[in-house]
Amino acid sequence: MTSHRAFSLALTFFAFACSRGEASPKVDSAAATKPGAATGAAGNAAQPDTLSVAADRGRVMGSDTASTWLLIVSDFQCPWCKMWHDSTFPALKKEYVDTGKLRVAYINFPLGIHANAWPSALAAMCASAQGKFWPMHDRIFQTQATWEKMTKADAYFDSLAVASGADAARQHECVQKGSVLQLVQADQARANKGGAQTTPTFYVGGAMIEGAQPVNLFRHVIDSVLAAPRSR
Repeated sequence: MTSHRAFSLALTFFAFACSRGEASPKVDSAAATKPGAATGAAGNAAQPDTLSVAADRGRVMGSDTASTWLLIVSDFQCPWCKMWHDSTFPALKKEYVDTGKLRVAYINFPLGIHANAWPSALAAMCASAQGKFWPMHDRIFQTQATWEKMTKADAYFDSLAVASGADAARQHECVQKGSVLQLVQADQARANKGGAQTTPTFYVGGAMIEGAQPVNLFRHVIDSVLAAPRSR
């Protein structure tokens, strides 16, 4: 995930993003796998398990023929991530994803300052293994005010997964066993390597956008990337 063109707005940077704050949980770089080819990464570990592969693929949205990617580096407990999800994402989905111009992948970047960032990410990726990432993604953001201060939110996230169409027993087992832990760890490591410092951060082709910027800025960046000549 590289960024040779940056479209971040320095003057408004801290007003529109959640900063890292205290250190996030340590990532076991030896054990963590990179997100798979479905998200444009360099590939999974040598023998990824089928659940992780399904979870990886499940967080991708858009036509297989779309050659331009929007990578969303996000934390479910970040209020600015929720604001972007509520106010900007629907328009971009309608204008670019539903029309086959853009492919989207969600990259987990749970921050240590948010107590339920990791539980929500793990629950979302377990739902993704059942093909229910995007409805789960929407429900997690929609109910952020309900679960963000919970001491133990696993049962609540289980209920959101079931409401999203996931099988309750499979969801619970996936979360309890930590079946997607390495996938979320790999997301975090990949975001760190790509230069992400806050949430949300976005990558469109070679462009990087930091913070929950207005929809018109996203349109400008996406249109510029789509119009740029492609190397052969």
